[in-house]
Amino acid sequence: MDGRVLFANPVGQAAGGPWPCGRQVEVQPFHAGTLAEAGLDVVGVEAELVGGECPYWGCVPSKMMIRAGNLLAEARRVPALAGDTDVTPDWGRVAGRIREEATDDWNDQVAADRLVAKGGRLVRGRGRLTGPRRVTVEGRTWEARRGVVLATGSRPRIPPVPGLAATPYWTNRDAMATKDLPTSMLVLGGGAIGVEVAQVFARFTCRVTLIEGQDRLLSQEEPEAAELAAQALRADGVTVLTGVRARQVSYDGAEFRVLVEGRADPLRGERLLVATGRHAELVDLGVETVGLDPETGIVPTDGRMRAAEGLWAVGDITGCGAFTHVSMYQAQIAVRDILDRPGPDADYRALPRVTFTDPEVAAVGLTERQARERGLRVRTAVVPNASSTRAWIHGPGGEGFIKLVEDADRGVLVGATSAGPAGGELLYGLIVAVHAEVPVEQLRNMIYTYPTFHRAVEQALAALR
Repeated sequence: MDGRVLFANPVGQAAGGPWPCGRQVEVQPFHAGTLAEAGLDVVGVEAELVGGECPYWGCVPSKMMIRAGNLLAEARRVPALAGDTDVTPDWGRVAGRIREEATDDWNDQVAADRLVAKGGRLVRGRGRLTGPRRVTVEGRTWEARRGVVLATGSRPRIPPVPGLAATPYWTNRDAMATKDLPTSMLVLGGGAIGVEVAQVFARFTCRVTLIEGQDRLLSQEEPEAAELAAQALRADGVTVLTGVRARQVSYDGAEFRVLVEGRADPLRGERLLVATGRHAELVDLGVETVGLDPETGIVPTDGRMRAAEGLWAVGDITGCGAFTHVSMYQAQIAVRDILDRPGPDADYRALPRVTFTDPEVAAVGLTERQARERGLRVRTAVVPNASSTRAWIHGPGGEGFIKLVEDADRGVLVGATSAGPAGGELLYGLIVAVHAEVPVEQLRNMIYTYPTFHRAVEQALAALR
């Protein structure tokens, strides 16, 4: 072999994983198998499940849950359009599908075998950098001729609320793995994980109260998206509290009690889900042995994903977005660089993201606020889905909007939001527009299919001001 690459993934990849996993799904943010097939001697290091967070506790099982919840919601909309329905939710079917189809009951043997079949080697244990191109696993040191790739993901961020640490609170992992739906649940955090799980559980008749310390949900997205998400959750029976912080948590063996600011009586629930963000854990990773600061919370990289000599990093730990698609994108760049193949550097101008609520909230690039903070002269437009014929045809469940953010000096879009049915799919054209910097005038003169939701983009372009 002409070189060895050590792939260190000791705590699981939050936004994805190093290799394909499960019987039905492939998730490959870091293409370790590609390097092995190219003739490199590849050693993968994993302390948990090969494949990481996404296929076992994140993207895949959560979207199975969401698909089931959306079906229930659609069935309940039938009387307005098509007849009569009688829907009886059954969480056991959702939990069974997650176990059988998505996770193999949280068994990663298929994923491990796939790596080995491509010529790689799997070492199970917790890895730590112990010098340039050197990783120590359970007392054994491995040395790479080519280098080391870090893809260690992130962990749930647990806020320092008094009493919380002593309780059996849930994180996303518990919510994805539960066989039994609680009768009631409190959710700390109104980001993507919090709102997605809150809506799904509510649609399966769980009484949900969501507590967000900031003044709106989805604080990283447009204010219009936050309002739409709040309206959707409330329509499904979720109690949404924003601008409220938890100040004490207790558990008596059967019920959680959460005291919040401005309220004398505690909020009560059978379960408590903590969904207050994620963070990378670098302190035990040994990054200081290669000249990096473990206190920064991220591993900064250049455009080729290089973090130091003989060291690459991909995924959540780079701080470029805790999304599986970011890990996949970065991994392709790292593989090219390791194999000395040509290709462009990383470019995050058109970073897309989707919150899979119903309606979906999808966005790309900069929000209006971010664009203004960068000093851009901004023009915006917000057009509701209701202005399109397709939304009128769709009827109940067709709520949403298109928002465009234009750099007025250059005449190109720098950001956009697509909220509504299949908002994540509709986003594709807007991603292309932002990434390729297509002139707004050219976008205005395209042909937009009728009747579709994306015709609202044409109306939004006309409304930019």
